[in-house]
Parts: sequence; structure tokens; C-alpha cells
Amino acid sequence: MLVTVIPWGIVMLTASIWSNGTQMWWMAVRWLRWAVGGARVILGIEVRVTGFEHLPLGAKSPAILLVKHQSTLETFLIPTLMPHPLAYVFKRELIYVPFFGWAMGRMDMIHIDRRLRTRAFGKVVEQGKRLLAQGVWVIMFPEGTRMARGQQGTYKNGGTLLAVQTGAPVIPIAVTSAKVWPRKAFIKRPGVVDVSIGPPIPSQGREAGELMQEVQAWIEAEMRRLDPEAYPQDRQSQSQTPAAG
Repeated sequence: MLVTVIPWGIVMLTASIWSNGTQMWWMAVRWLRWAVGGARVILGIEVRVTGFEHLPLGAKSPAILLVKHQSTLETFLIPTLMPHPLAYVFKRELIYVPFFGWAMGRMDMIHIDRRLRTRAFGKVVEQGKRLLAQGVWVIMFPEGTRMARGQQGTYKNGGTLLAVQTGAPVIPIAVTSAKVWPRKAFIKRPGVVDVSIGPPIPSQGREAGELMQEVQAWIEAEMRRLDPEAYPQDRQSQSQTPAAG
């Protein structure tokens, strides 16, 4: 990644002069595939994906992806798996990161100033509606930050608020990336990362909070199914439950 990010960032910045948003996106995905491939070849990190059949069909079918966040890996991996361009909702400060952030700033994504909460969410809705209408899917991490393996953060309603206001279905996604790429760790380990794509959850006529509760329940249950070793407290409580009858 360190070797390729500067030259590819220069290529992206140069191409942005004449390329449209879709072309820029697939150029970025090419670099992300190199990174994911490098993780497989150099580090022994394999990826196992289930649930592709749950993704909406159609060139303009909308979707909002709400993803479990454990490491940097899924931010690189998810775009390489999806058939549509994605728009990340990310903090504005990232666009000032040399080369990587500069290239992101030239792409059609949603960068927000988190200090301006009400105006920031208004920008998310405005740009989200436009992008979804173009067939671009919006991706968000509802916990807001990377969580350690076996930990659960507070699921914030931003993604489901956007879904309710746009009518787009929500796709919950569980990822066990912390098994091989722990939060804030420089050293990675070989192993298999499971990505489970859940059934689409309709948003029309729903309340954002209640919809997020359903998203959270699915993701966290799926995390415990995919990576039971990370949740020993759950196994202990189950073993202590007296048998019925």
C-alpha cells in the first residue's frame, strides 16, 4: 500500500480532470483490489463471502450498506465486492491526507464537517438522494469507529435516517476482520475473514430508531455466529441457562 498509494494517487488526481465519477470509482477499486490481493499473497488473509444473493438487482436499484467496523480492512474490501459504485460518508479531515485523501476528495462521495451536526446530516440526505438516484450505493459504519474484536459500539441512527428519508432498503453486513487485522494494530495475522451480507430490510414507513435496532440485532447476532470465540461471555451465559422442563 505504501509503495503504490503515491503513484496511484497521482494517476487519480490527473484522471479526475477528464473522468466522471463512475470512471473514478472503478479506478479506485482497481487499487483497492491490489491492496486486498496483497493482503492475501503477503499476509495470508483470505476472504469468504456469503449472501451475494441478497444484493438488489438493477442498475439503478438503491441500497444503503450498514457495515460492522473492526479494522481498516473492510473499508478496502467492501468496494471490491460490490457491483455498484459506493459513496462513503466520511469526516472532512480525511481529504487533507496527502495523495490518498486528495484522491478521495476528487471523487463523488459525502464528506462532512462533524462539528456542524444538523447541517452535516442535511448534506448527507441531499447528496445521498442524488447519488442513490444515479445507482450509487451509500455505505456507512453505524458504530462510527473501529471496534475491538468481541466488542459492540453504539449504533447511531444516521444510516437509517437516510434510508427512511430516501426509501432505500438497508443491507446489514457483518465482517470478522479483527480476527486477522486487529484495531490499531500494525501486525496482521493470516486467517479467514468472513463477510456476511444480510437480507435487505425495507425502510418505507419505518422509524429510524426502530429500524436501526433491527439492523443492530442482525449484525450482532451474525457476528456471534461467525466468530463465537470472540464472545465467550455469550457462551458462558448460555451454558448457565437451566434446561427447560
